Amino acid sequence: MTIGTTSLEVTKFSNSRLQNPQTDIIAIEKPVALVYNGISHVVMMATPKDLDYFAIGFSLTENIIESVNDIYGIDIVERAEGIEVNIELSSRRFAQLKEKRRNLTGRTGCGICGTEQIEQVCQSISPLQLNDKIKLSNFSDSLAYLTNVQSVGKQTGCTHAAVWLDLNGQFLAGFEDIGRHVALDKLLGYRAKQQQLSNQEQKGVILVSSRASYEMVQKTAICGIEILLAVSAATSMAIDNAKQNNLTLIGFFRGEKGVIYSDFGRIIE
Repeated sequence: MTIGTTSLEVTKFSNSRLQNPQTDIIAIEKPVALVYNGISHVVMMATPKDLDYFAIGFSLTENIIESVNDIYGIDIVERAEGIEVNIELSSRRFAQLKEKRRNLTGRTGCGICGTEQIEQVCQSISPLQLNDKIKLSNFSDSLAYLTNVQSVGKQTGCTHAAVWLDLNGQFLAGFEDIGRHVALDKLLGYRAKQQQLSNQEQKGVILVSSRASYEMVQKTAICGIEILLAVSAATSMAIDNAKQNNLTLIGFFRGEKGVIYSDFGRIIE
């Protein structure tokens, strides 16, 4: 077993016939509370691994912080009922957070559940620059990276993945979680931390194992990433958001084929 899994005795059946009980590997799902300066802000159901990167990524994509430097410390505490991720914010960012706090408990499927007003769904983002270009042929083998980073998924079939590729299609990093939004937040948190350590922009492409929903596009654009590849379909709102923010969005990505919803001249073949 790996981090994020547990074992359980189950009974399987085949051709309607019961088999002997056997041990199966199960993905762990736990409530994870993100607590800012002592005040709980949100509870998400997540796989309990890479939670420091999740805290950074969520904080960035929710505009709670502007950069990793706004976080002074992260402390992960196991509780009987779940996990607390205690995040120490700068006083300026914490004051702004208190002004716009909203109840987001249970954001597992739809990332905007709990939003109080429709206007809060659509965050204002500066349109992305047109700096990155890719050759699709360089990404023909990229799907394998999604499998490679899913140590929990390989054993349980229960996770999504998000991977970070350079502009030539080479693997840089990847994370998994039971929630597609959380997997993406973990990846974005990792990227932000690497930028802080190197003091250089980390250019590249995101590939996700899920559909491209509105919030997946929104999170990607907020972090300044210009290209998003999704294994499954894109929703109408995701496509509209991609076009508004100058993000190149490709769905049904299968390495050598896919559907281009928005291009903006970044695909050079």
